[in-house]
Amino acid sequence: MLDVIIVGGSVAGLSAALVLGRARRTVVVLDSQQPRNAQSPGVHNFLSRDGILPAELRQIGRDQLKPYPSVEVRFATAKHGQAIDGGFVVTLDDGSELHSRKLLIASGVIDELPQIAGMAELWGSSVFHCPYCHGWEVRDQPLAVLVSDADRLFHVATLLQNWSSDLVVCTNGEAQLSPEQRQILAKLNLPIREDRLVGIEQANGHLTHLIFDQGEPLARSGLLIGVPQRQRSQLPAQLGCETSDNPQMPGLIKVQMLGQTSVPGVYAAGDATAGMQQAINAAAGGAMAGAGINHELIQDLIKQL
Repeated sequence: MLDVIIVGGSVAGLSAALVLGRARRTVVVLDSQQPRNAQSPGVHNFLSRDGILPAELRQIGRDQLKPYPSVEVRFATAKHGQAIDGGFVVTLDDGSELHSRKLLIASGVIDELPQIAGMAELWGSSVFHCPYCHGWEVRDQPLAVLVSDADRLFHVATLLQNWSSDLVVCTNGEAQLSPEQRQILAKLNLPIREDRLVGIEQANGHLTHLIFDQGEPLARSGLLIGVPQRQRSQLPAQLGCETSDNPQMPGLIKVQMLGQTSVPGVYAAGDATAGMQQAINAAAGGAMAGAGINHELIQDLIKQL
């Protein structure tokens, strides 16, 4: 019986494993090797590691776990999770099982990109979802924003204009913006294009033009989009974790301050949870969840005395 199984071997999971390893807890980290930011050219806003390659950051995390013999990183995928008397059982993709007292879900989410020709190839570079992660690299270049929800579109458009004054707001059909929102966008000199986006042209791996169902192509160097997300792991649904009812973030796990979910003994951290999705926030959330789990294990022991 392990102390903790951590489902997810990226920043949140590795950060939690570090805290738990230093607390001398027996831990297995399950890494499916499918990081959300695999295509990103760099991790940003991470103090002391700004611009580092995502794979390099994860390798550093794994290396820093090596001094702690009670922690194991295993390249495997958790397929099923179930609560049992005294803890949890997790079934892996090879059919084997692990048992633990506590469970941490740090498996992240999957971005569901629209089926627009050329978009997937540029995802994480010229096509991005977060101006804080990628805005600096496209500063002062001709940009566009494409989000289906009107309120979200208005928010990210007004946000992105701080990185570039040459910004076009694309609505992918008739805009549902309010008259007040349209007025503010007009005052910010942000034109609105309501034609449907059907393709993306690139040259040498960089966005050059947006192609619409009618009208002329739009020359752009970067495109910020808002996309639906879903949990990468099925474990939150299998275990019955309560998720966010925010229409902008459906399915993200609700957690308390130290990462506790609605299911006793189950914790969550990182992009899988409802909150600002940044690598440094995932690291912080993982560390807090690790401390929360260790505290709960101590309380469990005291109750048995």
